[in-house]
Amino acid sequence: GTRKSLLAWAQSSWVARNIGRACPGVVVELVGIETRGDQIQDIPLSQVSGKEFFVAEIDEALISKKVDLTVHSMKDLSLDRPKEIFLGAIPKRENPRDIILFGPNVLQKLENGNPIFIGTSAPRRLENIPGFIERALPQFENRKPLVKFTEIRGNVNTRISRLHEPLNSARHLDGVVLAFAGLIRLWKDEKARIELRTLLQNTRWMVLPLKECPTAPAQGALAVECRAEDKFARECLAKLHDEKTEFQVEKERKLLAEWGGGCHQKFGATAVSHSTLGELLFIRGKLPDETFVDELRWPIPESIFHSSEPKLWNGTQFRKEKIKTARCEIDPILSLQGNAIFVAHSRAWPVGLSARGLSENPFRVWTSGVKSWFELAKLGVWVEGSAESLGFEWLSQTITEGVLELPEPKFWNVFTHDRGANGWSSENVFTTYSVVDSEKELLQDTSDLEKADCVFWSSGSQFDAFQHLVRKEAVHACGPGKTFEHIKNVFKGQVIVFPDVEEWKKWIK
Repeated sequence: GTRKSLLAWAQSSWVARNIGRACPGVVVELVGIETRGDQIQDIPLSQVSGKEFFVAEIDEALISKKVDLTVHSMKDLSLDRPKEIFLGAIPKRENPRDIILFGPNVLQKLENGNPIFIGTSAPRRLENIPGFIERALPQFENRKPLVKFTEIRGNVNTRISRLHEPLNSARHLDGVVLAFAGLIRLWKDEKARIELRTLLQNTRWMVLPLKECPTAPAQGALAVECRAEDKFARECLAKLHDEKTEFQVEKERKLLAEWGGGCHQKFGATAVSHSTLGELLFIRGKLPDETFVDELRWPIPESIFHSSEPKLWNGTQFRKEKIKTARCEIDPILSLQGNAIFVAHSRAWPVGLSARGLSENPFRVWTSGVKSWFELAKLGVWVEGSAESLGFEWLSQTITEGVLELPEPKFWNVFTHDRGANGWSSENVFTTYSVVDSEKELLQDTSDLEKADCVFWSSGSQFDAFQHLVRKEAVHACGPGKTFEHIKNVFKGQVIVFPDVEEWKKWIK
């Protein structure tokens, strides 16, 4: 039993194929069922009373034995399920992020100072996305983009089609907010990919960062259910179950239970795994009592300081490094390979490189973190996504999704500084600026560093320049990614890794 939309059919077809592989001889037939949520298209669901908008009719078919299995987007399921129904499998989750797709005329409208209309109905998205997107869109003539959000309903393909409506049409939108997982699943389905490829032509992407825009609890996960009494179906579904996904979505839905449940909530909660940091849970938005929450939960290391006020040296605040931007003798555009650029820091954007000229070419720009994203946006650069300050390897989980149609990481163009060129797997690294140490100023600033009980390094080059001044007993800390990899390779002592400098400060306290 499944909804009839293109995405629901693709999801259920995937489940059917995998049941066939896991349980040879079992034949699965899809049965389309229309739900109340499919029938109500002119009213935002946040304004409709009741719940189980996309589930109730499918539940009835399962309980009455019209179907044996049902497939749902897990975020659509309420926290309380009928006792006759058993959650047989939560398959491996797809990328849980939100994305915004923009139409072909968005850049011209931004340049002209025209308002940008983006469609979404979720209270959670309306709480977190506007503040981010106003800083993430390219700016021209120091003018902040004018962004307006409008209610939108309909399935994925219907929403994307509104980007291609005539500009003077009442149905035209400049952008739509969607779950990345839905597009990934459509792309993996051979039949759905044909329609999706047409819809994605001439669109622009933005993959939203989890810290600023965490998503609905359980977004990206499927729930495959059967009757509790059906032993054979339960045995088949157990082979599709992914324990790691279950662990993550349970953490997210536990918060939903604690804070009221339902699709009317204004907060997002997304759990992900990081190879160095462990399990991360991003939470952001408003609670039912309008309290604003912005939190990262992760396995914080135990404190190792005996002093209640250890002496610190924060490399992110150290301003005694003079940054000198080096102009490329050859216009980088003439030397770029493929169509993907990773900017390791906003300072790495080559002097004189026209953001508009780059936009007219099929180049797709990603960067290291949200701060660099915002700085590049001020230069008029369209940034598609970021590593969220968690390292390029972390980013590779996203940029290798087939629906993005980006090259393999080794074929990306990388803009970085002269001391950061090593360690990249890419074959096309541009050193677009250099770091020049000022010895005179450094000598005036060594006392705090020499006395520090704990040092937070902001880059590998900073560690190379100053680590000889640090006491042997001092604790070394840094963020993940290239900085940690470099320090780990050259330093014999322990290095404690934090998601960012703010989490380091909290740990100290």
